[in-house]
Amino acid sequence: MIHIVSRPDSTPLRDTLLRLAAAGAALVASAVMMAFLGYDPLEVFAKIASGSLASAYRFRETVNKAIPLTVLSLGIAVAFRMKFWNIGAEGQFYLGAFGAALVAFGLPNLPSALLLPLMFLAGFAFGGAYALIPAALKARFGASETLVTLMLNYVALKWISYLQYGPWKDPAANGFPKIAPFVKGAVIPKLFGIHAGWLVALVLVAILYVVLRKTKLGYEIDVLGESATTARYAGMNVTRITLVAVLLSGGLCGVAGMMQASAIEHSLTDQLSGGLGFTAVITTWLARLSPPVIVAVSFLFSMLIQGGSFLQSSMRIPASVASILQGIIIFFVLGSEFFVRYRFARTAGAAKQAGSAKQAGSPDPASDGNAKEARQ
Repeated sequence: MIHIVSRPDSTPLRDTLLRLAAAGAALVASAVMMAFLGYDPLEVFAKIASGSLASAYRFRETVNKAIPLTVLSLGIAVAFRMKFWNIGAEGQFYLGAFGAALVAFGLPNLPSALLLPLMFLAGFAFGGAYALIPAALKARFGASETLVTLMLNYVALKWISYLQYGPWKDPAANGFPKIAPFVKGAVIPKLFGIHAGWLVALVLVAILYVVLRKTKLGYEIDVLGESATTARYAGMNVTRITLVAVLLSGGLCGVAGMMQASAIEHSLTDQLSGGLGFTAVITTWLARLSPPVIVAVSFLFSMLIQGGSFLQSSMRIPASVASILQGIIIFFVLGSEFFVRYRFARTAGAAKQAGSAKQAGSPDPASDGNAKEARQ
């Protein structure tokens, strides 16, 4: 018989080699899939790379997608380390953008040096507050945070759509359902040709790395993620830690929404995210909740997103092909995590032991016959 057992002898080198092998297998499987669909795999991969990096414009668009993806992934990582399965980054993203828009429209005459920080704070506050709703429901009623955060995504999206088609509809848009653009002071300026959100994202990566690895809060989050019983036994305030971590998680997702609304759209729209909140769940898991690795994984996925759009125009390939590639990569990389932690083992000794026990419990036919003759 074959069963699954944990792998106690795992080493960092072996784990790294397994993950690299999984990445290589994903590329091979992607090439086979492209060939099955009738495309030249090498040409497809080359087009993805050139479509995301070959010119200044394409590189800028790739970075513009990587910035919110990175910040969203950072927010999700905080909750995931605590085993709080926050699938609501999309909704927190929109609520953060909504909070920033409130400040931008409410205080348009403030100088940019004051207006932008206030928009950042509003984005953090609204995103964090929205994340506290499932945390409170879980603490009070034991509700599943996975389901609640997932459903709240659609509530947030419909709220933005309501504003766009209703109270905030721009009268100057000639009936077109759109919200008025932000004033100039509410737009994040550019730095080296790309909006300064990239610098904010890198600063947040460094801060979060220190918080999670070097501070008491980071230690408490990790302990709570391992066992709430252990955290309580150690004297930790589980409720306080949960609320602080969830607030930080949702707040970071809200900051991502603020930056996207300010720097890219220059307004608020129900097309703001493009599904980045759901993609961030994938990048967070693939990066194994490590802030520095999140940067690299988010950039690679941004290349796939941007390169997929280029495939559509250059090779007349549906943009969904990039989604297929993402799915294959996810399948193999997540599959490698199984072999990092577990292995298959055979229970060869079980059959032998069963046979030995049966022989020990059964009398010998010859001796049984001799005993029968003696009795006669």
